[in-house]
Amino acid sequence: MLSARNVSFAYPTRRGGDRSRAAVRNVSIDVGQGTFIGVLGPNGSGKSTLLKLLGRLLTPDAGTVTLDGRPLGAWPRQAVARRVAMVPQETHPAFDYTVLDLVLMGRYPHLGALAIEGPSDLAIARDALRATGMSAFESRLFSTLSGGEKQRVVIAGALAQQADVLLLDEPTASLDPGHQLEIAALLVELNRTRALGLLLSTHDLNLAASVCHDLVMLSEGMVIGTGPTGDVLTGANIERLYGIRADVRFHPEAGHLTVVPLRHLS
Repeated sequence: MLSARNVSFAYPTRRGGDRSRAAVRNVSIDVGQGTFIGVLGPNGSGKSTLLKLLGRLLTPDAGTVTLDGRPLGAWPRQAVARRVAMVPQETHPAFDYTVLDLVLMGRYPHLGALAIEGPSDLAIARDALRATGMSAFESRLFSTLSGGEKQRVVIAGALAQQADVLLLDEPTASLDPGHQLEIAALLVELNRTRALGLLLSTHDLNLAASVCHDLVMLSEGMVIGTGPTGDVLTGANIERLYGIRADVRFHPEAGHLTVVPLRHLS
């Protein structure tokens, strides 16, 4: 279980003096086996900061982040990487790696000092490529892939870490509708078949409605709504979060709630 309790964090000001207004304020969340949680909020609401705190890329100013009840800072970084994997919105490798080489990087937390990947690591990487539908691309250069294909490869790299929890920062933000649906279906399948705990930051309300079991709504770094998706994703909450009027209703063919923004209220 990856947990945050009453976590707050503020970025330093440019002059390095007093910190700016907190990006995350008094947030609590639990990500356990088989959970699928969506984090919603406008730009600057603290979504990405929360993921970085949970992934140990940032250290909270107040509150605690724990893994299996132990403070995250007490775990060796390599041990955290074996349990928690980050999937960024965009990936820009320093060199033009092949797909297989990039996925093999997910094995680094499991290797000793100066060790190189062995047959078992290669098998795990190829299994991750199969799980994400990218086996046929293992020899392709990462730079030659489409946006949706790149995101599948990055998710495969996270799977190769064999982590229990995946933290995904707007994984469909730059994708066309077809690739958005593909990534959504992939995440649902991984959550179902591998019992991964998934925490998804997104602006896409319909994506969250279609895949997430629970939602957390952030506004100015604070939680203003949390709970099962069907209870939290309401017109009133969307109005409070984004300042817009939206039509929220169950779509029988889609099998989940759908959100149609109607107008801005300001």
